[in-house]
Amino acid sequence: MADNEDLTQVGDSAEADVDMGGEEETAEALEDDDAEDAADNNDAPVRNPQTIFLEYLKSPIVRLAVGSNGEETTLTAHKAIIEQSPWIKERVATQDEDDIVVEMHDESLDAVGCFLQYQYTGEYFPRRLANIPDGLEPDPSIPTVDDTGDQLLKHARVYTLAEKLGLPDLKTLAHSKIHRINSTAVGEIAYARFVYANTPTDDYIIRKPVAAFWATRSHVLRHEAEAEFKAMCLEFPQFGFDVLSLVLDQREKRAREREEDSTPGGKGRKRMRPSINI
Repeated sequence: MADNEDLTQVGDSAEADVDMGGEEETAEALEDDDAEDAADNNDAPVRNPQTIFLEYLKSPIVRLAVGSNGEETTLTAHKAIIEQSPWIKERVATQDEDDIVVEMHDESLDAVGCFLQYQYTGEYFPRRLANIPDGLEPDPSIPTVDDTGDQLLKHARVYTLAEKLGLPDLKTLAHSKIHRINSTAVGEIAYARFVYANTPTDDYIIRKPVAAFWATRSHVLRHEAEAEFKAMCLEFPQFGFDVLSLVLDQREKRAREREEDSTPGGKGRKRMRPSINI
């Protein structure tokens, strides 16, 4: 029995030695391959960003038909620039390069213009500036306070267009600009109506801040736009429900905090239940 055990141990050890040798050879081979790949990468020329941009400009021209009802406008852009959008890429893939047309009849001309500006420059007007962390680039053609909702709607339309085109970075940029607009109650209602009419119910990124805004300020702002606020609640019951839910959540939270503060040890008292005699 002892001899068999010794043989077994030697056999196991031998197999282990063979495996280790194979692993070492494989590791050395991989290191050699990595070294060759690194050398190849070092030898590969670094492409000039300007050259890449020029290649974009050499791509075919795409005509964008924007608007409807006699107000259609045709915009043009380079295919390589705008087909970064999956939605557009799908529509231009099968078209003749001499006559590429993308129909966007339901979209705002201004929103499409912002999309094109973003694709070419990485931003759209008004830009976010480093020296104005909580604001946007000044625009002397518009009032400093948005009392109609037009400024909010500008970025909201870019947001929904970016969602449609499959451009998450543009969507994030537009959403960040919405929170940098100074507006009135009337402007906020116009913005809320657009959001609840043009975004899916599960888009909490844009819907929740709208409901939270009115949940925390409705007791004051509704007097400035009471008729509009009432019409909004009747037109979009989900808006009223979302606002009411947040208001009730805040009341429950305050009630719990008061109960904890008034109870020694920070623990809430057990609620007394009425006794029932059977």
